[in-house]
Amino acid sequence: MYKIGKKLLEAAEEIEKLKNIPKETFIRAICDSIAGAYRKKMKLLSSDSIHVQYDDESGEIGVFVPKTVVATVNDTVREIGLDEAKEYIPDVVEGEILELDVTPDDFVEFGRIAATTAKQIMTQRIREAEKFNLREEFKSKQYTTMAGSIKRIEYTVRGQPNVVVDLGSFDVQIPMRLQLQKENYKVGNRIRVYIQEYREDRKVPMIIGSHVHENLVKELFEIEVPEIEDQTVIIKSIAREAGQRTKIAVMSVSDDIDPVGACIGARGSRIQNVLSELRNEKIDIVRYSDDPVDFISNALSPAEVMEIALFDDKQGRRAVVTVAADQLSLAIGRGGQNVRLAAKLTGWKIDIKEAGSVKAVEPAEDPELEQSEVLS
Repeated sequence: MYKIGKKLLEAAEEIEKLKNIPKETFIRAICDSIAGAYRKKMKLLSSDSIHVQYDDESGEIGVFVPKTVVATVNDTVREIGLDEAKEYIPDVVEGEILELDVTPDDFVEFGRIAATTAKQIMTQRIREAEKFNLREEFKSKQYTTMAGSIKRIEYTVRGQPNVVVDLGSFDVQIPMRLQLQKENYKVGNRIRVYIQEYREDRKVPMIIGSHVHENLVKELFEIEVPEIEDQTVIIKSIAREAGQRTKIAVMSVSDDIDPVGACIGARGSRIQNVLSELRNEKIDIVRYSDDPVDFISNALSPAEVMEIALFDDKQGRRAVVTVAADQLSLAIGRGGQNVRLAAKLTGWKIDIKEAGSVKAVEPAEDPELEQSEVLS
């Protein structure tokens, strides 16, 4: 054994503090590198067993290898003579295997040889440990929102900005496609991010966050509205065009609680906090109903509906909605946004028809929007 003191343990504890990598992982990597250097120096095979042990109490480190007890030694690396073996264990017999301390006398010089191997192994082990920690952190945080500060803005080879957000225990990257188009992202700004995806398809693994996911809105309401948190008020579905407008359908399990009022709060205090986080994105709180006529009518708010005809045929679930002439543009919305979000919120294809007109006005299609799923 060679006494190296407490320096190795101190270095391991420092790595654990800075990188969140267990000190045992660091020490094991050092021991493996010493074993690799010994194997190389003694020209041992990969199948030859070598054990390197570090005693954190005494600060000693040693190299141990198994040697077979033989009458005549032909291989000094793998065998030990019977007479010499009896110096360790008096009643040892030929054929037994002893694990012996073979720590080199020139350990300091030997340690320098091991340093090159150690560097390679440590780099690999630290990378593996960081990946493991990141994966575990991601598993516990996936599909939730977290608040942090923008650490830096990185640019891809195509010149697209990636926003890197420091969330404390790890960083999350928001690619351009998941950023709000009109948002001015600046280093140091506080931001809330939806944890969406873990990627390990490159040397440095990363966690992908989103600022446009509709569940970001859902979680913000869960934070601001206690009735949603305790499931007295339930969010049934959300339709969002990030940065512009969101419709959210809510219901109450108690007749004593108004779900829309609970989400808005006294003098709009609750919804105002959500709007502030979303940079004043427009939000419509819609009362959910099991009756599709009522639900579609509510979803088209603020437009007033005169009549709704429902069809469920080969073309799917369709609703032809009749509105007064002065409500037509309001029902459709700018660029078809209001009717498009209402269709996504309810799951019905909606055509708007002016009262007295034969032909319905179909909403503008947005190929990137998919029909929303009912949220539990």
